[in-house]
Amino acid sequence: MSTGITMASMSTYAILGCGSVGHAVAEELESEGKDVLIIDMDDGRVEALRDQDLDAHTADIRDESVAEDIGDRDVVLILSSDVDANRAAVENIRERGGEQFIVARASDPVSADELREAGTDTVINPSAVIADSALRALETGELEYKATQLADVIADTGEGMAILIHRSPDPDSIASAAALQLIASELDVDADIVYHGEIGHQENRAFVNLLGIELTSASTIDLDSYDTFALVDHAKGGEPTVEHDVDILVDHFEPDQDYDADFMDVRPNVSATSTILTKYIQELDLNLSQEVATALLYGIRAETLDFKRDTTPADLTAAAYLYPFADHDTLEQVESPSMSPETLDVLAEAIRNREVKGSHLISNAGFIRDRDALSQAAQHLLNLEGITTTAVFALADDTIYLAARSKDIRMDIGAVLEDAFADIGETAGHSTDASAEIPLGIFTGIETNDDNRDTLLELTEQAVKTKLFEAMGVEGSSSSDNTSSNGG
Repeated sequence: MSTGITMASMSTYAILGCGSVGHAVAEELESEGKDVLIIDMDDGRVEALRDQDLDAHTADIRDESVAEDIGDRDVVLILSSDVDANRAAVENIRERGGEQFIVARASDPVSADELREAGTDTVINPSAVIADSALRALETGELEYKATQLADVIADTGEGMAILIHRSPDPDSIASAAALQLIASELDVDADIVYHGEIGHQENRAFVNLLGIELTSASTIDLDSYDTFALVDHAKGGEPTVEHDVDILVDHFEPDQDYDADFMDVRPNVSATSTILTKYIQELDLNLSQEVATALLYGIRAETLDFKRDTTPADLTAAAYLYPFADHDTLEQVESPSMSPETLDVLAEAIRNREVKGSHLISNAGFIRDRDALSQAAQHLLNLEGITTTAVFALADDTIYLAARSKDIRMDIGAVLEDAFADIGETAGHSTDASAEIPLGIFTGIETNDDNRDTLLELTEQAVKTKLFEAMGVEGSSSSDNTSSNGG
């Protein structure tokens, strides 16, 4: 059989059983300057092909002599509507020892299997091809319609648009909002990216600072000054209900509540909201700035763990489009931010105090000042051999702060934290990246003071680990599965 590499250098073709499909293929190959031989049993069709200066001959493709006639051809396309004749032609070629690359037409899955067994390299089903083409045309048309609809809603803005992203936003949220802000700018509409909480994790702060993305804290503005509100990558942020009417909703997660938005695009079949916004920028044919391209590419990479998790063809094609426009030196700086001394201390404490059951690791980092260090510790511990899920917690300001990460496709770490702590604290996140904040007094029933810090730490460690391991479904692990490194 011919290999794909050999096929790339092929230059002579035979089409057996022309028909409308074969005729179209022959014309396309001829227009590319290919050497094409056509064999068909219909005298009238052959005569018509010759009138177009095509090399056509009359014969029954089932005849063994046909296999000999096309023995010098590199590629054979067998495109008759008679699948039995097609199978016979394939068998004759292979019985003669022919090593041509064969493409044959089937009519259904059964005939497709028969053609493969006979020696066909590639089987095509015109019905499936037409259906696939129709779906692609539908997708293109729908995107064009949705892009126009999005532009109309944005253009209808009078006082300004607030783009709301989730609490302590991640790269996908920030990048998606920056892309929507770019679309608004092209339509001469002022738009601000508004967030709640803090920009946590050094990597996220580096991402915002290096790309010069301007974010506005909700605590510093009056949202009533805007007349258009967009929710972007907002569904898994754990925020309270938005108090304003939502005009635009774009997300790759289904929202937990119903929104009567003028424009909605929710696609659970892609892995990043950045992918969705990239498609709109392409469809609207906008000038893509290097900063926004870099942000979107990083948003997709972060959400798919560098294309290692739940990556879809749409994510890959969006990333391929963005790649030439992105600043890869900046991406490298974002992905490798400097580690502060306190973050190093928190990581060291988390390593010392880790407890492992199966592939799940939980650790207590003690009392901290920099809450963002927990996220980095959880991410670094995920690199330990055999570990698929991590959770690192610590105490600060009368609150238990917890950061969790998971690369286990069977586990939704966001759901785990919600099961464990939603009734006593706030949780946010999704399947691979989540966090929780729990008031210390509610959790332990003890007020914080300098005299009981050690007691609080001990009670917290025991209670958090018990709840988390139970929510992870590993509370029954035997002692041989446990690895405790408390104290070194």
